[in-house]
Amino acid sequence: MKRSEVLLSPVIVQTRQYAFCADNAKFIAAPAWEARFSSSIDMKFQGSETYVATQDLMLAVNASITLQRPLLVKGEPGTGKTMLAEEVAQALSLPLLQWHIKSTTKAQQGLYEYDAVSRLRDSQLGDDRVKDIHNYIVRGVLWQAFAAEQPLALLIDEIDKADIEFPNDLLRELDRMEFHCYETRETIRARHRPLVFITSNNEKELPDAFLRRCFFHYIKFPEPETMQRIVGVHFPHLKRDLLSAAMKVFYDVRGLPGLKKKPSTSELLDWLKLLVAEDISLSALQSADSKISVPPLVGALLKNEQDVTLFEKLVFMNQRNR
Repeated sequence: MKRSEVLLSPVIVQTRQYAFCADNAKFIAAPAWEARFSSSIDMKFQGSETYVATQDLMLAVNASITLQRPLLVKGEPGTGKTMLAEEVAQALSLPLLQWHIKSTTKAQQGLYEYDAVSRLRDSQLGDDRVKDIHNYIVRGVLWQAFAAEQPLALLIDEIDKADIEFPNDLLRELDRMEFHCYETRETIRARHRPLVFITSNNEKELPDAFLRRCFFHYIKFPEPETMQRIVGVHFPHLKRDLLSAAMKVFYDVRGLPGLKKKPSTSELLDWLKLLVAEDISLSALQSADSKISVPPLVGALLKNEQDVTLFEKLVFMNQRNR
């Protein structure tokens, strides 16, 4: 065959709605798995009364809905990543399924597990249930989400705790919203594409192929103004002068150099709850010369001995320099 007679195979470039075939310049239909979810969720998240969401966070949630891609949320522990999924689901009136990941969690557990031991036991006992293998298929969270009669939200919490291969093992399932059950020889396809939230504390890097299939948002630590709004949701009747003093102490502690774990939003809320419960006076949070001092109930803010020791040393050095 001459070189000029070699036939080039068509090049097909796919988008989320159409595929363009380069050799005959025409549009062809997108894959069926894309078209199934054209309008599963057509509402927008505008925040809620119990969750202070910044404008960029609301934009990220709505972008995930529009693109029909999982929302990967990163941020410091205690910044409200898990609560975001709960609040969005409640605001949009969607049921929420939660899958909390551990270091031993395998991707297969989210799909299904075949209980071969129970089937063997039942066969020895002469149980008629052994004739139907479906009786021994334990549906995972993803199967439950795919089989749901209505759109719902799905939270995959702390994905970075799992093995490095865990995200790769879910690529096709989260992208095409389908998987094959080999024991029953059936393909499970989602009736409605769920609104997927994936949280990570950034303990390990996630694969590029997985990241490509997500919309990413990093929750920055709240500025003092935003933090006051958050505190106002949880403690609407907290005295303003006490709040101001507590906020100053909190951000002073967070700003100390060398802390192994800086206190987070959830720890501030716990600390404020203790201050109110113990009726701590305003004077206990303030020093006469504005020098740093050990605040009451500091164990709610600092959670390891290295940070407590470091903080006490800094306070001692400040007192010596007075």
